[in-house]
Amino acid sequence: MLQDSDRIFTNIYGMHDRSLKGAERRGHWDGTDKILQNGRDWIIDQMKASGLRGRGGAGFPTGIKWSFMPKESDGRPAFLVVNADESEPGTCKDREIMRHDPHTLIEGCLIASFAIGAHACYIYIRGEYIREREALQNAIDEAYEAGKLGPNAAGSGWAFDLYLHHGAGAYICGEETALLESLEGRKGMPRMRPPFPAGTGLYGCPTTVNNVESIAVVPTILRRGPEWFTTFGRPNNAGTKIFGISGHVNNPCVVEESMSIPFEELIEKHCGGIRGGWDNLLAVIPGGSSTPCVRGEFMRDAVMDYDYLKTELKSGFGTAAVIVMDKQTDIVKAIWRLSKFYKHESCGQCSPCREGTGWMMRVMERLVTGQAEIEEIDMLLDVTKQVEGHTICGLGDAAAWPIQSLIRNFRDEIEDRIKGRKRYAVS
Repeated sequence: MLQDSDRIFTNIYGMHDRSLKGAERRGHWDGTDKILQNGRDWIIDQMKASGLRGRGGAGFPTGIKWSFMPKESDGRPAFLVVNADESEPGTCKDREIMRHDPHTLIEGCLIASFAIGAHACYIYIRGEYIREREALQNAIDEAYEAGKLGPNAAGSGWAFDLYLHHGAGAYICGEETALLESLEGRKGMPRMRPPFPAGTGLYGCPTTVNNVESIAVVPTILRRGPEWFTTFGRPNNAGTKIFGISGHVNNPCVVEESMSIPFEELIEKHCGGIRGGWDNLLAVIPGGSSTPCVRGEFMRDAVMDYDYLKTELKSGFGTAAVIVMDKQTDIVKAIWRLSKFYKHESCGQCSPCREGTGWMMRVMERLVTGQAEIEEIDMLLDVTKQVEGHTICGLGDAAAWPIQSLIRNFRDEIEDRIKGRKRYAVS
């Protein structure tokens, strides 16, 4: 159980002063210059030792990602880009950081940029986040006025500029290379890889793209030490994590907790239990809409981390956006709604995704009403396999996985609906 003294985000609910002075009173911006004086290699080694895995969904080790950046400049500038697009349905953690605890992110941007040799950082914020953008821009302005940013950032001797870029509300721009395309002024469409951003990223320069939470936790990890961070969670799943729990719980919330917390403890402690009791739990999407759903009876004893959800439940930890559905939910219709979302948000660059997402959505519509044939269930599953793994970015996978998990876990529900419709038509 995470103690209040171990929480990294001290103002996640906006109960305290979010200004620079308020952040400093809570321990942020404390000795930032001394952290930088330890050097780039020290910072990267500390991040590797902490075991921090990217909080944007993929879970790639942050310290290793930073180490991919060139050690010596070839004349091109380096950039840090912070992915604040947060458009995954169910995910709402980064917005709390940006509107209530923005200085954790700004300080993290300075330290991370120094570690990868970047004198400039761009935060790409979701188009719908108007108030969050205003709060973050106010905090950036404060930091400049106080000398935390600029030619001598935080008195460290490192010149650093931070820019906030407002997107236009496209889900695909949450994919890191599509984000870079959008940031450069083009249509947000994913790039083929290689080259990877660390070699050729923003404006053709070495670039690291990280999630908001991944960057915001960095200063606290370096102040308290990687050993402290690894005391939370199971091996390879270290640290604290912001969970966003929505759906059919008694108290939906966003909360910082320890990695590897049991699902039942997370729900009982912070959400007041499942609406109607645990026997009323139908299914859970554990990590945002792109992660496969899991039957309720299997989730109750689940451990909330990357490895358990992947290996034991064939799902994913994702962004830890937990969507809870009780037995009053039309699970087929819920997954159809997600397939409609992914069809709408496909950029259309890849044929399997452009054609497949529309095809899957239309079949799902017939499954919802029971007007499909039984044979179409396997046909739909086959199409998801043709989309999965055959696209430039992960949107094809994200569209396929919810449908695959629906068929895997609730095939009897789909078949009963089709058979019931036919019986009704005959009578």
